[in-house]
Amino acid sequence: MALALAREVLVQPRFTVSYSLGFRVAATVLRTIFINHNREFIRKNVGTYQISDVYYRWYQNPYLQKISTSTHPERICWEGSSHAVLLRKLETALKDHQLDEVWESFNDFKNLYGFPKGIIFGKLINELSYSSDPHWLQKACDLVLLVLKKESGLLQSDTLIKLSLSLARSQMPIPASMILRVMLEKETLPPMNVLWLVVLHMVKTEIGTYIASNFLVQFCDCFQRLNVNKNDRAKLIKPDTMIFNLVLDACVRFELSFKGQQIIELMSQTGAVADAHSITIIAQIHEMNGQRDELKKFKDHIDRVSAPFVFHYRQFYDSLLSLHFKFNDIDSAADLVLYIYRDWESFPIQNVRKELQKPHFVPLGSDNLKTGLKIQIVPEMLQKDSILKVEGKQELVTFRNGKLMLSNKALAKLINGYKRVGKISDISKLLLSIQKKSHSLEVSRLCSDVIDACIKLHWLETAHDILDDMESAGAPMGCTTYLSLLAAYNKEKMFREAKALLKQMRKAGLVLNLSDEMVVSTCRSEALDKNAMLASSTVISESDLAEFLVREMREENAVPPTVYEFNSSIYFFFKAKMLADALKTYRRMQEMKIQPTVQTFSNLACGYSSLGMYRDITIIWGDIKRNMEGGNLVVSRDLYEFLLLSFLRGGYFERVMEVIGHMKEHGMYTDKWMYRSEFLKLHMNLYRRLKASKARTDAQSKRLEYVQAFRKWVGID
Repeated sequence: MALALAREVLVQPRFTVSYSLGFRVAATVLRTIFINHNREFIRKNVGTYQISDVYYRWYQNPYLQKISTSTHPERICWEGSSHAVLLRKLETALKDHQLDEVWESFNDFKNLYGFPKGIIFGKLINELSYSSDPHWLQKACDLVLLVLKKESGLLQSDTLIKLSLSLARSQMPIPASMILRVMLEKETLPPMNVLWLVVLHMVKTEIGTYIASNFLVQFCDCFQRLNVNKNDRAKLIKPDTMIFNLVLDACVRFELSFKGQQIIELMSQTGAVADAHSITIIAQIHEMNGQRDELKKFKDHIDRVSAPFVFHYRQFYDSLLSLHFKFNDIDSAADLVLYIYRDWESFPIQNVRKELQKPHFVPLGSDNLKTGLKIQIVPEMLQKDSILKVEGKQELVTFRNGKLMLSNKALAKLINGYKRVGKISDISKLLLSIQKKSHSLEVSRLCSDVIDACIKLHWLETAHDILDDMESAGAPMGCTTYLSLLAAYNKEKMFREAKALLKQMRKAGLVLNLSDEMVVSTCRSEALDKNAMLASSTVISESDLAEFLVREMREENAVPPTVYEFNSSIYFFFKAKMLADALKTYRRMQEMKIQPTVQTFSNLACGYSSLGMYRDITIIWGDIKRNMEGGNLVVSRDLYEFLLLSFLRGGYFERVMEVIGHMKEHGMYTDKWMYRSEFLKLHMNLYRRLKASKARTDAQSKRLEYVQAFRKWVGID
């Protein structure tokens, strides 16, 4: 009926008398035919006699030709006219930025003619990309992935770049990574400064950091493959320092220590140069992994930087000092403290500064620069227009008034460490040495602060020993400090000690013309005045040394120092390819009943993987499960991921599905795209046509079951 009505409209003279009326009626009828009622009929009957007859009569009518000209038909045929009408409607909606109308028009067109050709499809994706609504952005992403399977030629790089950036800005890291990976497969990544922005937005969340780090791994693999083949495109897509810094900094924030270690090694393999920010972030990752020896390799280069760069390396010294304490190496900690109090204003001579602005190689793992990995560093280099702000934590080393300073927490760790081993005199020596190196007001109060803290904790003997050491060294304390200790002795009714201290004060010339009663009265009033002053102070209430000492004594190290030693040895032996020594160290841990940590198993898994010994990782996986079942171990997500990839590369699909099950149980995000890519790269045709009924053995049948389960999980047809 609609077709007959159309024919009537187009051929009857009464409808051609009025131009506007005829056009409106004809347009309404055509829309009814093509869009709402007879899409399938028209598609099936284009070219039949009935429709051709209408075309002919329309074409022969001169007045209708004028109407046709005014509506700009593309072709004089039913399909051509509907194509033009729908395409024009889509273009108008795009121009007016009406997304609902755009989507409706696009679907109308696609249902009849498929995807629009030319630049229209790109305009459609761009329009959706400009929206801040996640609904439209997700539709754009889904559409891109659909088009890639059918007509990839419709997509231009600029369109994909805009979409990936919009998705990342809207905190949609998963679809953003999909677009980036599509571009990576095409080897047409965004310009590096745009890629920085995409990654910067992705790493604001934990899941975004997981995906961004995995994308960077794939990015580096692509670059290395092109570079080995001497492809000219390798230079265009080489990952730079900034992209590494963004991802590494996020690994620190979300405590992905093992993933961070892998990316440091990739930085070395791709030849990216580590700047001041890189070194600071690397220091924090080594600290999380307990790799003190690795961090010490950087120290000689960092110690020579000029004064303007000292601020950037505060975190480096903080991390190194933290590791000294974790290893219970108080002497090394004290040496480092003395070093940071040196005079940084003395600039190095000119030729040394030039050397610091050139790349230097620092070995990773093994010290053998010929066979081991090495990373290039330039200690006095910072990225221009950097979009990264490296803050770090200020726990042990602070930066005030242009100088590095020790925090009360660090000082408390030193005092507690020396007191635990009975080396009180070493505390005094350290305080004296610091006082000689620096002449600031804060440092001059350091000794009295330590003695006051000891008095508050009732370590009166320790406080007196430090007073004696200072006096013997020719740097006696002020009268107030003596009076505070004397008041404490009297309060504790330690009259013999009080009398000895009073005699010492007279000998030092502090109380020449006062009787014992007057001294006691004076010291009480002095102590009261001092306590009142401390109570009213808002400056030191937050950082009272005595409070830090109390916390330090209460807190027990979560990991014994011996574990750090064992982990460092296992890491070194594997990097040096000394497999027997690494295994011997691990067995020694087991014999000594020392509980392995996540770092222990990470080092073992990484070491075996580097040697291609995936079967041995299955044995380590057994140890990991036993420790988890005993409640002694909580496995990190990045270790789970590494195990999954290792089993996937080795073809142990039962273990693959087992690890996936553990990750699901703990609610961990799984990056299926990466696992799917790894499977297609290594096992694309594995059991692709083999049916369970055709399996030769039970083992093959069981393996087929797990392979099929994995294929289904990652969405491989």
